[in-house]
Amino acid sequence: MTDYLTVNRANWDERAPAHAASADYGYDRFVADPAHLSGVVTFDRPLLGDVSGARGVHLQCHIGTDTLSLSRLGARMTGLDFSAPALEIARRLAAETGTEIDYHQSDVYSAADVLGAGEFDLVYTGIGAICWLPDIARWGQVVATLLRPGGRLFIRDMHPMLGTLDETQPVITPRYPYFEQAQPLVLDEPGTYVDTDVSFENNRTHEWNHGLGEIVTSLLEAGLTLTRLVEHDSVPWNALPGFMTVDEATEEWRLEKDPERLAASFTIEAVKVA
Repeated sequence: MTDYLTVNRANWDERAPAHAASADYGYDRFVADPAHLSGVVTFDRPLLGDVSGARGVHLQCHIGTDTLSLSRLGARMTGLDFSAPALEIARRLAAETGTEIDYHQSDVYSAADVLGAGEFDLVYTGIGAICWLPDIARWGQVVATLLRPGGRLFIRDMHPMLGTLDETQPVITPRYPYFEQAQPLVLDEPGTYVDTDVSFENNRTHEWNHGLGEIVTSLLEAGLTLTRLVEHDSVPWNALPGFMTVDEATEEWRLEKDPERLAASFTIEAVKVA
């Protein structure tokens, strides 16, 4: 299945410049303030812990704001993404901030071929990433291959429970599959998740939900040891417009009424045992 890469890459290629120009990504803040971190990495930091000196790779790094944030925490970072325009922006951001980050263009499943096996202390995957992958078991194998013995995976992503909900309805309604399906969910939606006036032409995407059990199992079957699983009631975007409110301090969105009803994101850590 290669068409999903072509379709999704066109979508992301077109949106990368708009994301960089949007205040939501804070490109200019990174340049102006050497201590500035992305909201995503700031949220992750208490669970992420000390990454000083770790050799890390950020899979699906997009325009590199989270990658740069991890570098500012002391990690020696590599970024990988399939979008050339996104990587062009990421490299420019690194240059403008005087940061040494090694960026590579590749899809996730080819990451070990591009970067080598057993090279990393940390594999980091930020939020909104694995829904673009058709096979979560294969992803787990890639993560295990990239890690050196004793290395760890850190991922925070959208909870598959949230992924089932139809945000276009007047009441919160489960509509989409919870479990991974062979065929993608094909969406055709204008706009993007940041505030922008740009109109886009490439609006179709191919996406997949993956059940929490499927994600955990993919790591266990790849030989990793699960060390943390935390579910959160928030995500860093307005996933259910009209039903969510933002916490200005954290820039995280959760249900306005009874947020304990919804697991909106999760954090998993897993270690490759020597």
